[in-house]
Amino acid sequence: MTASTVPVSIADPVNQAILAVSEDRVHGFKRDPLGEIASRSGVPLPVVIDRIRAMLEAGTIRRVRQTLMSTKLAEGALAAWEIPEDRLHAAFDFMFQEDPSSGHVVVRTTELATPGSRYRLWTTLKVPQGYSIESHARYLAGRVGASHFRLMPARKLFVLGVGHTRRRTLAPGSRADVPADAVDTQTMTLSELDWRVLTALKREFEPHELVEDIWAPRAAEAGVPLDSFFAAAESLDARGLLGRFSTFLEHVKALATGERVTRYNALFHWAVPPGKELAAGGEVGRHDIMTHAYWREGGAEFNNVNVMGVAHGTDKQLLLDHKAAIDAHLAEAGVEVRYTNVFWGGRSEIKPSEISPIAYREWCVGNGIDPETMRDPAQPKGDQ
Repeated sequence: MTASTVPVSIADPVNQAILAVSEDRVHGFKRDPLGEIASRSGVPLPVVIDRIRAMLEAGTIRRVRQTLMSTKLAEGALAAWEIPEDRLHAAFDFMFQEDPSSGHVVVRTTELATPGSRYRLWTTLKVPQGYSIESHARYLAGRVGASHFRLMPARKLFVLGVGHTRRRTLAPGSRADVPADAVDTQTMTLSELDWRVLTALKREFEPHELVEDIWAPRAAEAGVPLDSFFAAAESLDARGLLGRFSTFLEHVKALATGERVTRYNALFHWAVPPGKELAAGGEVGRHDIMTHAYWREGGAEFNNVNVMGVAHGTDKQLLLDHKAAIDAHLAEAGVEVRYTNVFWGGRSEIKPSEISPIAYREWCVGNGIDPETMRDPAQPKGDQ
């Protein structure tokens, strides 16, 4: 079968079997991640490679990469921006195209009108260790004309995964037998070797790089023997710094095939009594529909929300049914919800945030910024 005749539709049953695994089921670092996908999907390895390569070339898959637990590698936050409507889309473009620290960039509208409804632009924001996320946000606010912004770091992480393919047919209320674990988000300091291996690990794969011996070229890129590369990668994984090997589908926009993986992106907000954040996050996170769930402090602008989560789907009412099931489950679990809301995603783009200190300094200099002015005053000077 030639590349031009390899099926690239997400409706193709072989592709469905591959994607159900490859989106978010290959956790941590694997020496043979494509072999893992083949084993778990029941699809032969040469077919897995051909299909993922073809879907990547066609744009069905938008990127293939080893993800990181960047909450442990960089200072990060969910950022909400209040921006005049006539500047909203220009600000969106700047965040996505010009700012390497901005990852997810989404324009949102609310289910219920609240003071937080004025915050239309939402981004994820990360800066490398040793630099100040507050300083970076102030710089961005000046560049895009934001009147206010709210940074909401993750205090705990309960869910981080995507898996749109396997979530498409979930029934409302589908959940794990036990609450989701709370994962710490405290940053860790890495060695120079760690950063070299990590930088090679996280770079997106081009179609021609999808081969059986997938890591050998990355070891050469990092300047270390393959065994040393494996040892460093497995050490990073053991410290909880690696996420998953993943194929990413387009979240909202139509694929080249005309298909849509999802149509709706819902950011759920819950305000629970102080001291109940871990219990609430664990109950929210056990629901299979959730792709993200965090303990974040929204503050007065967002009615003191402290548990947030994201779900995607092709049917808006079905997503609301999922949320209703979660709300009912929280009540059954004895967790009081004092306020809740849904922020619906519209225009959106996603890219990984750059967390390399070297790349950040280069960006600062390229934009006429003295990197030292962006330092976190609580951190010692020098390379991190």
